[in-house]
Amino acid sequence: MTESSNEVLHERPSLVPKGLERAAAYAWRLIVIGIVALAGLWLIREARVVFFPIVVAVFITRALSPISGWLHRHRWRPALAALVSMVGFFVVLGGVLTIVGNAVADEADSIRPTLVQAVDDIEDWLVDDSPFNVSRDNVDSVRERVSTEFDRFVSSSDGAIADRATLVAEVFTGFLLAIILTFFMLRDGQRLAEWVASRGKGDRPDRIRRSLDSAWAALAGYLRGASLLGIVEATIIGLTLWIVGGSLIAPVMVFTVLGAFIPIVGATLAGVVAVLVALVTAGTGPAIVVAIVVLIVQQLDNDLLAPIIYGRALSLHPVAILISVVAGGALLGLTGTILAVPVVAVVFNAVRAYRKSPAEVTETDITETDETALAN
Repeated sequence: MTESSNEVLHERPSLVPKGLERAAAYAWRLIVIGIVALAGLWLIREARVVFFPIVVAVFITRALSPISGWLHRHRWRPALAALVSMVGFFVVLGGVLTIVGNAVADEADSIRPTLVQAVDDIEDWLVDDSPFNVSRDNVDSVRERVSTEFDRFVSSSDGAIADRATLVAEVFTGFLLAIILTFFMLRDGQRLAEWVASRGKGDRPDRIRRSLDSAWAALAGYLRGASLLGIVEATIIGLTLWIVGGSLIAPVMVFTVLGAFIPIVGATLAGVVAVLVALVTAGTGPAIVVAIVVLIVQQLDNDLLAPIIYGRALSLHPVAILISVVAGGALLGLTGTILAVPVVAVVFNAVRAYRKSPAEVTETDITETDETALAN
C-alpha cells in the first residue's frame, strides 16, 4: 500500500460521531469511578467496627483539641492534657444524660395514660370531626396492624438474639476503640499531621499541610455551626414548651441540639418530637402553639441562619448540603445522614486547598492556617 493510500485512509471520516466518542470516553471512566466508590462503601460497611469509631474519635478530638491545646500551651504534658480533656468531656456528658434520665423517669408514670388519651382524642377527631372519610373500623384495623407489627419487631428468635448480641459487642468494641483513638489523636495529632505532610517532595508538603489544616478548619466550622443552631432552636423551643405548661423540657432541648447535627432532617425530627411531647404532657392547644413556634424557628434557621453559618464555615451551597444528606441516608442509613455533610465539607475543602498553587495562596489562607494551628 502506497503512502498516498495511507493518507486517504486517515482522512476517511469515522463512522462514530465525535460527540458519541467523547460520551463513551467519559462513560467508561464514570463506570470505573462508580465501581471503585461502591467497593469503598462495601468496605466501609464490612469494616464498620473500625471505621465508625475512627470517625467518632475524629469528631471528639476536633471538639476537645482547643481545650487540650490550651492546656499543652500552659506547660501541661500532652498525655495529661489529653486525659484531662477527655475526663471533663465525659463528666459533662454524664451530667447531661443524668438530667435527661431523671426528667424522663419523673414523667414515666404519667406518660402512658396521657399518651393513650391523646391517641384516643386524635381517633375521635378523625372519625367524628375531620373532613376525611374515616370510619371507626378503619381506625381499629390500623391500630391492630400497628400492634401486630410492633409485637413482631420486639419478638425474639434465636437469630434475633444472636444479632442483638453481636450488635452489643460491636457497640462496646467501637466505644472502647473510639476512646483509645481519641486519646492518641489528642496527644499525637500534631506530630502525625507533620509526619504525613513530610512524606511528599517539592511543594507537596506545603500542599498537604494546607489541605489538612483546611479540612480541620472545615470540621470545626461544622461542629461550631451545628452547635450554635442547636442551642438557638433548643432555647426557643424549650422556653415555649415551658410557657405552655409542658414537661420533659430538658430531654426535648437535648434532642433538639443533637438533631442540629443532621442538617434539615434533624431539625424536622426534633420539631415533631417537641410537638408530640407538648401534645402528651400539655394538651392539644399547647401542642398547636409549639408547632407554630417550631415552624417559625425552622424557617428562620433554614432561610437565614443555616445558609450563613454553614455557607461560611463549610463553603457549601445549601443544595449541596441537601443532596449530601439524602445521598448519605440512602447509602449508609442514619449514620450516612449524620456524616454526609461533614465528610463532604472536609473532602471539598481539603481538595480545594491542595490544588491551590503557592501563587494562589492568599493572606487569608495563611491567617486561617495559623489560627487552626493555635486552636490545636
